[in-house]
Amino acid sequence: MSGEQCCENPPALNTSSGKGVVLDDYGGLKSYVVGSHNSTKAIILISDVFGFEAPNLRKLADKVAEIGFLVVVPDYFYGDPYLPDVPTNPLNIWIKSHMTDKGFEDSKPLIAALKSNGVTAIGAAGFCWGGKVVAELSKSDDDCIKAGVMIHPSLVVVEDIKEIKTPIAILGAETDYISPPQLINEFDDILSSKPEIDSFVKIFPGVKHGWSVRYDVNDETGVKRAEEAHQHMIDWFMKYVK
Repeated sequence: MSGEQCCENPPALNTSSGKGVVLDDYGGLKSYVVGSHNSTKAIILISDVFGFEAPNLRKLADKVAEIGFLVVVPDYFYGDPYLPDVPTNPLNIWIKSHMTDKGFEDSKPLIAALKSNGVTAIGAAGFCWGGKVVAELSKSDDDCIKAGVMIHPSLVVVEDIKEIKTPIAILGAETDYISPPQLINEFDDILSSKPEIDSFVKIFPGVKHGWSVRYDVNDETGVKRAEEAHQHMIDWFMKYVK
């Protein structure tokens, strides 16, 4: 994972944003949690490199919670999100301390905690860095999630897609140097050859990597495109996480 697109339009991080609460320990991870704790359906939103405090991500969590899901946005980076204004810790160095395989392993006790609290169906959506964690969850034999969504994913490769075991939606950008349309189309071809696994793949025109969570709230077109992606994600979870 490299390149400027992962670092463009960094959010102003804010621990107090959103309608939910921040719990110091939910399944071993500090997490933003919103929605009814009596719900039997939960969604895990897995952030990009900027972490769980991003306001647009929390707005999305609030929106998903409003339709009946318990939503958890974990801090997979343990208080150390990527900060582009720290020149001594560039992305290629930062990522070595925040590998996606660790994110996958950290997800397991979180999922166990959700299930122990009465949740019977779990979905996961990942953005950029988080897309790879969703891929790993979707490949697992441990019935981790019922469905996954990857939105402008990073680090996901063809071999990951070949091993997907759960219904998966992949939302890509027309202008994306991390996961370009050619790669997303290749993912689509692989998934289309696996009729036993339902899939939905879409490349959004006129947008670039990061558009779904790093849009400018004052950009009407940017907000509209992000909301279109959000609705596809919600529709996927409504179909499979129940």
